[in-house]
Amino acid sequence: MMALFTDNEEERIREAIETAEALTSGEIRLCVEKHCSEPTLDRAANYFAKLGMDKTALRNGVLIYMAVEDHKFAIIGDAGINKVVPDDFWDKTKEEMRDHFKSGNLVDGILIGIKMAGEELKHYFPNQSGDKNELPNDISYM
Repeated sequence: MMALFTDNEEERIREAIETAEALTSGEIRLCVEKHCSEPTLDRAANYFAKLGMDKTALRNGVLIYMAVEDHKFAIIGDAGINKVVPDDFWDKTKEEMRDHFKSGNLVDGILIGIKMAGEELKHYFPNQSGDKNELPNDISYM
């Protein structure tokens, strides 16, 4: 497994996911690998399924996928969230993240993506009482 983030950075990412998910029934995951051997969105969609993100009750999972050495990333949502978010939401989120990445702030870029996805999820999929965390919050290294 690659040590891409320090323990502190991993903790900050995990906490950001927990904070975002506390306000919504949605699920957010981060999937990281070194290289992407196919179109980025295809790769993200494959991992989305592999990680079971298409199995959430309301189909409201969000995956941030990164191929760090190839400098590629994608943020995708399941059918439930894609139906309700504004058309430009994913592009706007990617732009915000890319601005941080370009200035060398990988973790800050990830955190802003998680925060923006969480706020959108909260808006359309507010936390229900008894909502359970359907998927782990740890970073998935592929």
